Amino acid sequence: QGQLVESGGGLVRPGGSLRLSCTASRMITSTFNMYTMGWYRQVGNQRELVATITSDGRTNYSDSVKGRFTISRNGSRKTVVLQMNGLKPDDTAVYYCSRQLGSDISWGQGTQVTVSS
Repeated sequence: QGQLVESGGGLVRPGGSLRLSCTASRMITSTFNMYTMGWYRQVGNQRELVATITSDGRTNYSDSVKGRFTISRNGSRKTVVLQMNGLKPDDTAVYYCSRQLGSDISWGQGTQVTVSS
């Protein structure tokens, strides 16, 4: 199965932007294109949905990030990107990339995002 490798986290001031990227290494393109890809975030033991994008490009966002975050995917590169604008301290969390097909869901290792002045 393909490994999910995230990058792009870090420390940013409130109002700033970050771009998270996730690459599905060792996954063939046709398989990648079957999966719904997504981003979740976790604070403590609570993991919550941030955004998902289906194989045909339909997106879904949590209410807390609508209008600020944008999810996109590139099948040929086997990547999914989360563009985060207008960041707030409440966005501070470990962000996890996910891939899901039916009940089969897998996660990346996570990347820390800290929003602080």
